[in-house]
Amino acid sequence: MLRVLAVDDEEPALAELVYLLEEDERVGSVVPAPTSTEALRLLGRASQEGPHGAAAVDVVFLDISMPGLNGLELAALLGRFAAPPLIVFVTAHEDHAVRAFDLKAVDYLLKPLRKERFAEAVRRVAETVRARVPQPPGRQPAPAFGDQVPVELGGVTRFLPIADIAYVEAHGDYARLHTGHGSHLVRIALSTLEEHWRSRGFVRIHRSHLVALGRIEELRLDGGNLSVRIGDRVLAVSRRNARELRDLLARQAKGAAGRTP
Repeated sequence: MLRVLAVDDEEPALAELVYLLEEDERVGSVVPAPTSTEALRLLGRASQEGPHGAAAVDVVFLDISMPGLNGLELAALLGRFAAPPLIVFVTAHEDHAVRAFDLKAVDYLLKPLRKERFAEAVRRVAETVRARVPQPPGRQPAPAFGDQVPVELGGVTRFLPIADIAYVEAHGDYARLHTGHGSHLVRIALSTLEEHWRSRGFVRIHRSHLVALGRIEELRLDGGNLSVRIGDRVLAVSRRNARELRDLLARQAKGAAGRTP
């Protein structure tokens, strides 16, 4: 999950930036900073705590036109850090793009922000961060796009049928596959499984969960909050995923009714 610092001196623009970041499932935490000085203070503290400290920052989403130290100058300073964060510039001006990429920016976003373009910038950041992380010994990405998933069990690699999986839980770059008989951790992102398993009847219900539609036993509504029951587990459904889930369940029920003699 990405750790992000958002920097903009205009309060509405900063609020929008924070909102878009928090809506993205790949973002774990967002810290806002209204000035370059505050951003430097936060990043200096993160640098002292080390790249794996609680306050560490993976990427800075950074406005350019700010009073005092502007975004380009701040990015140049950050480039001198022993472990500099990635930079994504967010600006209303096109004419700084060449300088921005000279500073090795991952992306350059123009205001007003478009959700699709913003999501693409986050994807680029996530891929760059993932490439920086050393792989744990003995654990390789699972080729999970056939009918079976290879999983490790007691030092032995076994093949788990996808049809046995009731739901999947996100664990950073890993995913925990839950069946009726236990669970297995594989190194593959939940977003990747969502893309490849949609045709197999899996649907995203939350930033942390992917479920098999056929395994949903109950749909619950409590105080405006939607959840599903799968076996003895009750999983929350986020508001952004609720409509798609309802539509899919309705189509599934209609299809089942049409097949009834």
